[in-house]
Amino acid sequence: MIGETKFSKLRELIADSSEKDLIWMNGYLAGLVSAKTHEEPVQKSTSIQKLTIVFGTDTGNSKKIATSFAQRLKKNGVQVKLQGLDQYRLSDLIKEEYFLGVIATHGDGEPPAAAKKFYEYIHANSLSLTNLKYAVLALGDTAYPLFCKAGEDVDLRLKTLGATQLLPVEKCDTDFEETANAWLENVLKTFSSTSTDTRTIQTPSKKTSGKKTYEGKILTNVNLNGRGSAKQTHHIELSADGVNYEPGDSLGVVPHNSVDAVDSILSTVGINRNKKFNYRNEEYSLHDLLRKKLNITYLPERVVNKYATIVQQEIPSIRMDLLNLVKIYPVKDEAQFEEVVDILDQITPRLYSIASSLAAHENEVHLTVVKNCFTVNNEVLQGLCSHYLANLPADASFDFYIHKNSEFKLPAAEKDIIMIGPGTGIAPFRAFIEERNATGASGRNWLFYGDQHFESDFLYQTEIQNYLQLGSLTHVDVAFSRDQPEKIYVQHKILKQGHELFSWLESGAHVYVCGAKSPMSDDVEQALIQVIEKFGNKNSEQALTYLNQLKEEGRYQKDVY
Repeated sequence: MIGETKFSKLRELIADSSEKDLIWMNGYLAGLVSAKTHEEPVQKSTSIQKLTIVFGTDTGNSKKIATSFAQRLKKNGVQVKLQGLDQYRLSDLIKEEYFLGVIATHGDGEPPAAAKKFYEYIHANSLSLTNLKYAVLALGDTAYPLFCKAGEDVDLRLKTLGATQLLPVEKCDTDFEETANAWLENVLKTFSSTSTDTRTIQTPSKKTSGKKTYEGKILTNVNLNGRGSAKQTHHIELSADGVNYEPGDSLGVVPHNSVDAVDSILSTVGINRNKKFNYRNEEYSLHDLLRKKLNITYLPERVVNKYATIVQQEIPSIRMDLLNLVKIYPVKDEAQFEEVVDILDQITPRLYSIASSLAAHENEVHLTVVKNCFTVNNEVLQGLCSHYLANLPADASFDFYIHKNSEFKLPAAEKDIIMIGPGTGIAPFRAFIEERNATGASGRNWLFYGDQHFESDFLYQTEIQNYLQLGSLTHVDVAFSRDQPEKIYVQHKILKQGHELFSWLESGAHVYVCGAKSPMSDDVEQALIQVIEKFGNKNSEQALTYLNQLKEEGRYQKDVY
């Protein structure tokens, strides 16, 4: 009901209105009523006021997820502090109340470099975290034996230190989006429960669909190094229908062990090569299992220790090949060797920076692979995957997947870029240049490249010179360390070009570094700091702040290994 005064005015309005006016008012009022009926009261969907989200990232996926979570929670009225674990103040942990961690796993179950300090801190200190309520989302790759181990370790350690687990640790494979979003929904449900009754919600994990696998057929496999080079670097071109990637992404491949090594192991043990084994719900002959699925080279110490337990012998805790183990510390019979097979890790995938752009090579992927050799216990060993790939003939095929890298991407087409990539670090920059050339990007492109000798080690020399003539490359600075008495590296060229390089930075250029992590990337970073200090008229602390600001803005990106 409405009051008499309002009703009287309504009658007067109706009396003075035409039929068309009344029809319009009827529709207008109906619309107002409908809108009011469907309005929902605005309310916060969580019972907490603030929380901290941290991420430990290697390729940027953890940061991407954590940032998405933070945005979602802010919309729900929560005050969120978002930080990378490399920037997180460790002493703040005992003060936290609500804490979400998105933790990637690197290598053999290790935390990424950005999370290492936090990881070591919580394991080395007996903290009292009884006021902390937390949940961990772990990122990994099921192709690795210690899947999501770093995230599991952080989860277990926080619980051991007295923190309350809001949700069981959730493990995500490389196609993490669906699982991560479902996990966040459960986090929100937990926060929506009564603030006085924090409880763990046990929910089954959604099974991920698995990474998309492509079959690649080798079109070209050539050695780029010239006569007399100490290196053998292969340019490999693959055809793969429907392949999808962006410059900056990597290709993941699971190599096969050498036939000779597998045959030697089976001959030493004296076991039938055709003996059938069930592995991950598929049947394999023992020979195929050792050749294509299980790691038999450079075994981790933990596997060597398990082997020692099986054969009941004292074996040094060092990395060894399976062939050496069965020769020096033999198994007593077939049954014992079958136990050994059970403890072997699967072959882990290797990642290679993609050296091509789909804009230039539709349905193709190109790689730059150097044959790797290294010494262990005075024995020269060959890199399993690099030798596997380099020795594949044309028309050979192998399966691969695309590993996305959101932290190593081209900027907008009009932005300038500075690329620093000695040796095989040139690979993603070949992709960058191809992409910008094919798409007509207007930004300037500056390449710093280096290797040992100009005549034998200038990878993609003709292509680089052509791009320079076309204007797709604005500048190219090269450093060949062994062509003169004093060794000259890319960092020396950076210092030499410091004045112009700093002017590019001041104009908004993005800097990319790819190649060996140590010492190359460290030396390059020090050279950049010196350039900023000298030509920006800053002290060392201000120069470091300037560089860190470039990182924060996404204008200084590294893909180092």
